[in-house]
Amino acid sequence: MKNLESWGLKLNIKNKTDPWSGLLGGFLRSGNLTIIMPDFKIFFKKGEERRIQSRHLFLGSLLVILILISFFTGVLFAKNQESVVAISAPVTTSSVKITGLGTTNKLFTVDFNLYWDVWNKLQEKFIGKPVADDNLFYSSLEGLVAAANDPYTVFLRPQKAERFSQDLAGSFSGIGAELGMKKEVITIVAPLSESPAEKAGIKAGDKVLAVDGKDTYGWTLDEAVNKIRGKKGTPVKLLILRNNESAPREISIIRDTIVIKSVKWEMKNNAAYIQISNFNEDTAGLFDKAVTELISKNPSAFIIDLRNDPGGFLDTAVRLASEWIPKGKVVTEKFSDGHEENYISDGKHRLDNFETYVLINQGSASASEILAGALQDYGKATLVGEKSFGKGSVQEYEQLSDGSALKITVAEWLTPKGRHINNNGIEPDIKMVPVAASSTASVVENLVNPQKDTVLEDVLKLIK
Repeated sequence: MKNLESWGLKLNIKNKTDPWSGLLGGFLRSGNLTIIMPDFKIFFKKGEERRIQSRHLFLGSLLVILILISFFTGVLFAKNQESVVAISAPVTTSSVKITGLGTTNKLFTVDFNLYWDVWNKLQEKFIGKPVADDNLFYSSLEGLVAAANDPYTVFLRPQKAERFSQDLAGSFSGIGAELGMKKEVITIVAPLSESPAEKAGIKAGDKVLAVDGKDTYGWTLDEAVNKIRGKKGTPVKLLILRNNESAPREISIIRDTIVIKSVKWEMKNNAAYIQISNFNEDTAGLFDKAVTELISKNPSAFIIDLRNDPGGFLDTAVRLASEWIPKGKVVTEKFSDGHEENYISDGKHRLDNFETYVLINQGSASASEILAGALQDYGKATLVGEKSFGKGSVQEYEQLSDGSALKITVAEWLTPKGRHINNNGIEPDIKMVPVAASSTASVVENLVNPQKDTVLEDVLKLIK
């Protein structure tokens, strides 16, 4: 057998997770079986999406080593040597072992014969057989990646990867709401503007307790998205618990095609108003167009509305921040090995001399927090509203050869002044809570109806 170095691989264990337990547990779940593994704690992080344009598979961790060796033993034993077997029949392989750190910091030997032994026993003895081989295979990968204990580090099967790409492109079918994980509970980060979710009354911060009568306890974010998504015109019922309410409520939503218009702009009185709902592929271009058009109208100030903006591409946030910030650091990525990478403004700064107000709330997350945090640190804008979500980690998105994909949380991002946003959020300079914080019907209307936006009205009064 070739050694790992000859394949360009190295063992580099960066945490105390046990991918071996995830490996076995993953495909056993595809047959509704369980395997007993040691207990472990789960640490949740919030993820910032960053697409990798030209990058080979991340090979720095035991997770990927296990993928390459365990699943390609008997299928692809080495990089350039193919050996195809019929996996529906009992699998026999030569002994393959890897030694690395286990969950107790002691050396742990992974014997891949155990993997195939469990595979064979499941296929031979499970009462519900046959279990589809492709489901076993993909469930193994899902379980493997789940061992990282991060809801934003996930393996996406080809169909789910296609959906994710559609999201980034700005069009998909569903209810139009960004989901997050807070204290192990599926939580609405923000409903998208003019989406079925927003029209049905879904709010940022709503906890999703059930979907179509099925309890969400223990669900991953990917499972929740998969259940809530669906064909246009079909209904889905969410049981949600709202902040400061003691009883949950059920909200029925009709799914629709969600076309994300990431940037909208107009003049409001003598102020230039730009609303950014997502940091997608088209956001930078639309924002550039908005700035060009609005500057020509000689506004006295700019209002940038990032409320309920769940984020998106990190690079887009940097490009937008460059409209205010001359050459300088916009955001810093800090990796687990301690090294840092700075993202620098391109120095356009057309809005540098304009009075600017940035509106944020608890639905403002990730890329929107990068923009807001940078402008606050440089003193380029006054932040108005409520404390932001606190989604401050970075993910790499890598498409794999079969159409599947891998999202890996690789870093935490910091503001130019070194502030940690993850789970902390950004405090506004001027705190303004919408009138809709009360429970009366007339106040709730203020949240849903943009014509009665009390926070925006108050900010307009600040502008001379």
